[in-house]
Amino acid sequence: MLGNKGIRKLITASTLVAVWTVYSMVALAAPGTSTAEITVTGQVTVNGQAAISNSTIMSGSSIVTGPDSTATVSLGKTGRIEILGGTNLNLQFTDTSIVGIVSIGKVRVSTAPGVAATITSKDAVAIADAGQADSFVVEVECSHTHVDGLAGVVTMREGTNDKQIVAGSTATAGNLEQTGCQPCLRPNSAPPLAFAAPWWLILVAAGVVGVGILLGRKHDTEIGGGVVVVSPTR
Repeated sequence: MLGNKGIRKLITASTLVAVWTVYSMVALAAPGTSTAEITVTGQVTVNGQAAISNSTIMSGSSIVTGPDSTATVSLGKTGRIEILGGTNLNLQFTDTSIVGIVSIGKVRVSTAPGVAATITSKDAVAIADAGQADSFVVEVECSHTHVDGLAGVVTMREGTNDKQIVAGSTATAGNLEQTGCQPCLRPNSAPPLAFAAPWWLILVAAGVVGVGILLGRKHDTEIGGGVVVVSPTR
């Protein structure tokens, strides 16, 4: 028969086995933190620390690129995210999803088929079609957001309005005329210039143009001289 000491050892061992079994089950059940590789050029920080090329970052990281600096996050078969200069991005990812929040700047996202990707700005949400490979650009400026389609299909959701963007097309959300922001320099995206003049100013301008035309004709006549008539020889 086991003595009291032997019984205590048996109970302790059984308890340790039970605790280890439960811990192992919990560890296996808990989702692991996804990681990716980042490549940088120039001044780039990850969670406030200077980033180094070919280093590992974790899902949920905050990435900031300085002027004329870039960063590329490689997610293997899932896809990749290119972060251009002057961008502030919070990035989360798994094997089947990419979720980004851009407060300012420009990112280019490429995904494999079966990967759900959404990039959110203060103006809109860009949602990639998970049924196919997609590539798109989200550019967030002070007053608005541009979404450009490069491949596949992306939906730009602005409030309750959805706009489908295919390769070669673009959409803009926000207010291009917002005060306190620099004008948008992209072609065909600036608001139309309003021109309103008093009716009398328009008449004066028309009169000036008319006088200019008449003076021009008179000047041409003086330069050319009078008409010379040659009489036939008698």
